[in-house]
Amino acid sequence: MVHKQSLAQLLDEGRRKIQVTDEELTEAKRRRTLLAASVRRAFPGSTTYFNGSVAHGDANTPLTDVDLGTVLTKKDAEPYGPGKKSALTLMEIARDAIHEDLDDEFPKLTIEVEGRRRAVLVRFGDPVTPGQADFTADVMTAIPHPSGRGLYIPNTKIATQWDRADPITHTRMVLQAIEETKVVFARTVRLLKHWNGTHSKPMCSWNIKALSLNCLDEPMPLINALRVFFTYAADEIGKGPTPDPAGVAGPIPLNMPRPEVHNRLCTARKYIDLAIEHEKNGRPGLAQHALHQVLPELVAKPDATEEEADRLGQAARAGAPATSGLGLVTGVVTPTRTRAWGE
Repeated sequence: MVHKQSLAQLLDEGRRKIQVTDEELTEAKRRRTLLAASVRRAFPGSTTYFNGSVAHGDANTPLTDVDLGTVLTKKDAEPYGPGKKSALTLMEIARDAIHEDLDDEFPKLTIEVEGRRRAVLVRFGDPVTPGQADFTADVMTAIPHPSGRGLYIPNTKIATQWDRADPITHTRMVLQAIEETKVVFARTVRLLKHWNGTHSKPMCSWNIKALSLNCLDEPMPLINALRVFFTYAADEIGKGPTPDPAGVAGPIPLNMPRPEVHNRLCTARKYIDLAIEHEKNGRPGLAQHALHQVLPELVAKPDATEEEADRLGQAARAGAPATSGLGLVTGVVTPTRTRAWGE
């Protein structure tokens, strides 16, 4: 008899393959702490916050970057904001402080300010994941929003030079979701980010998390969480852009035309539904085959001939006609395309 893994086993094995290692995470957080200390020194009285995948608990390996920001005091922020000064001076101050504090430890350190849209880009010249080219950090210089809700963050690509956002609330919401779902939220997002990267990145990671915040709110098996997400996300993207979960920033943009993103979400949902149906009806090989379409690099393509041989053997031992097993499999095992959402 051919042994097949359950969907739960396949997904658990898959998410472990991409989960960031303790060593990567420890070093990334250490460097993030160094950066936070530098910008607090550069802007006395300021506060720092962490965001992005490391702060959100959903980082994958290889780990290539980290995100953080500093929020100036109200007094220091007075000259800056829409209709006032841009963040360029603040970014240059942050750059100089980081160089002063970190150059000795990281001799290949480079920092970019010119042409950066939102944040100072720090290149360490030293990866935290062996085999990677580098490790970087986005360091944002933000100011309080006059309303008390959210921040003004730099946007050098628009006339006002500033955008409204609330990354602090975003991180709080994500961490709360992880707690309420007993880590299912983070594990599902890891898988979804991998799906997104495997299929030409139709969405940014934050869009995935923003949609997940509205549909993943309790513990559940990972295969169910994927079905819930793709069902909800397809419906929501079909209606329009994803709103900011904090209710502060504008809608979250997509990386592709909305009809194309909607099509990819619908196709993924159909394969997840098919995988669940096959497993329910005792066809683990076909269940794995369907799941492989969604996560081709994490779930191996099964050998359908092995399952067919096993099914025929069972049928023969039970005295059933051999063709009953053959007919069941050949009707569904061969899709016309490996990735129906087009690449």
